[in-house]
Amino acid sequence: MEMQEYTSEKLREHYFGFTHKSGLRVYVFPKKMSTSYALFATRYGSLENSFKLATDAEFTTVPEGIAHFLEHKMFENEDGTDTFERFGKTGANANAFTSFDKTAYLFSSTDNFYPSLEILLDFVTHPYFTPETVRKEQGIIAQEIRMYEDNPDTRLYYETLRAMYEKHDVRTEIAGTVESIAEITSDLLYKCYNTFYNLRNMVLCVCGEVKADRVVRVLDKVLTEAPAQEIIRRYREEGKAVYKPHTEMHMQVARPQFAIGVKDSDIPTNPLDFAKKDFGMKILNEILFGSSTAFYNDMYERGVLNSKFACEYDSAKTFAYDYISGETDDPEVFFEAFKRYIEDCKQKPLDNDAFVRAKRSVYADFVRLFDSTEDIASELIFNALLDIDLFDNVDVIDGIDKTYIEKLLHDCFCEEYYALSVVSPIR
Repeated sequence: MEMQEYTSEKLREHYFGFTHKSGLRVYVFPKKMSTSYALFATRYGSLENSFKLATDAEFTTVPEGIAHFLEHKMFENEDGTDTFERFGKTGANANAFTSFDKTAYLFSSTDNFYPSLEILLDFVTHPYFTPETVRKEQGIIAQEIRMYEDNPDTRLYYETLRAMYEKHDVRTEIAGTVESIAEITSDLLYKCYNTFYNLRNMVLCVCGEVKADRVVRVLDKVLTEAPAQEIIRRYREEGKAVYKPHTEMHMQVARPQFAIGVKDSDIPTNPLDFAKKDFGMKILNEILFGSSTAFYNDMYERGVLNSKFACEYDSAKTFAYDYISGETDDPEVFFEAFKRYIEDCKQKPLDNDAFVRAKRSVYADFVRLFDSTEDIASELIFNALLDIDLFDNVDVIDGIDKTYIEKLLHDCFCEEYYALSVVSPIR
């Protein structure tokens, strides 16, 4: 087992990476802080609803929401013990989450890190599902889904995704629907687990006062070698233009809420190009919509927008979009102002001072990650699943120039890529 050390002179940080004999890729980031953190993730999220192994003749199609359902079920043990109680005995705080492209199990601790790591690795590598426990969980998650259906922010988010995407599974809630999860069986859960929870499809990132050799000892104790396999994922093809330019729903809100989705179909396949675009869009968002911009301040002073205005770029290997959201009395009027503003920006060079400030701001946000073991581990996972060295991002940001940002503005912000979604008050 070869251990590689990654170093950054600019950040004055270092970490280690290696592939354990089990097939698991591992990253250890030593950091003297009060809390240590561990993330154990699989390249498997809510988008993987049609897949097969290279040795399979046919694709398997599974119900929407099964990745999230599986995450919930992983905390149950065959001997009846409660995983959270096991972590409680070591003083660790455990949790998990499912996103579009990954599922992650995690804990933070101020003491007993290695016993907690052993628990983490143990319960994630020992699934236990029965028809009875699946039926029980279906009722619990159905309640969770109904709760989210009453949340205006969640509804607005997914309605915007459905407006942008006609076929891609990113348009479907991560938890699925009440109807889709009713189709989940213990056999399907085992099928998904055995496909995607293969250690060769997973990554472990730990950060804090931890030592690589002691991490290896825990890995040696808990993990066995995973079989080599190739997973073939099938995604639905999607056009470049948005599916629906406008959607509206009515809910119990005091003021209309809006979101403008900007669909981005030009996703780089090269990992460093992917990172460059991700940081480039963050810089562009800061230039266009940051709290110090004339556009935002004019809208704020006139009462068109309030402090809830936000903009975020989200990207993965099969989808990307800008999500601009806020509250305003007349979303249609704001949308027209937004489109005029973008076209005005396209007609002239970007202000160089604004570019420099935005780039510094994005770089500062990246550097601040290293003040938190949780943020370091989370960023390590994000980059590792994209096959990017965390420290490469320093040079990626440094290499972004104004010409590149201007190209992003012209390429990404076109009216056929815009979808406006609105949540209006019930009258």
